[in-house]
Amino acid sequence: MRASAIAASPDRQDMGAHMTIWDGFIWGGTVLTVAGLAALVWCMVTVARAKSRKLDDEGMRAVMRRVVVVNMAALAGSVFGLMFVVLGIMLGR
Repeated sequence: MRASAIAASPDRQDMGAHMTIWDGFIWGGTVLTVAGLAALVWCMVTVARAKSRKLDDEGMRAVMRRVVVVNMAALAGSVFGLMFVVLGIMLGR
């Protein structure tokens, strides 16, 4: 079968021709979840570096204060991202 015949078939044209709002929810949620996971990895690396530097109590508290804020935001972002993915799958299919 020639390539032009494959490209012109109705089944081939229908695949991926349009993106619905639910597909946007799935992809947006995926991006949000991955960003949240990357922030969680940053938190782990930052705390591990702070522990290896053997900071004093006040220095460790300063690092942890900043990491806790990022950690909570990362967890919230990951949760919302996963909710968007689930909503997109449930409502779009």
